[in-house]
Amino acid sequence: MEAVAKLKNVPTSPRKMRLVADLIRGERVNKALNILKFEPKQGAARLEKLLLSAISNWQQGNQDVDLEDADLYVKSIYVDSGRILKRLRPAPQGRAHRIRKRSNHVTLILDSKAPVAEAEKNTKKKEKEDK
Repeated sequence: MEAVAKLKNVPTSPRKMRLVADLIRGERVNKALNILKFEPKQGAARLEKLLLSAISNWQQGNQDVDLEDADLYVKSIYVDSGRILKRLRPAPQGRAHRIRKRSNHVTLILDSKAPVAEAEKNTKKKEKEDK
């Protein structure tokens, strides 16, 4: 089963956030958490909290499966552009330069490898046998 977590209106440019998101795409959850913990870039702390939220969401949907046995990995992560705040900065000779303060939206999807599917099948078989 997949678990989704979203982060909206992060006051960082999407380009800077994509640099951090590319580091954890396709990685196992434990390795991704270690990467984000020691990454000095600005968006790493926010993505670490998002990844922990996605893990929690997965646990809510799969209470009968142990987290260590699940073998979770980051299935996909993508960063979209959010709203842009437009400001003006004075420039020489009475002109003005536009400043664009960008923000982004991040979507993270976790999934488990094959053993979780087998564990779910085993629990379903046990439920049928109990009936």
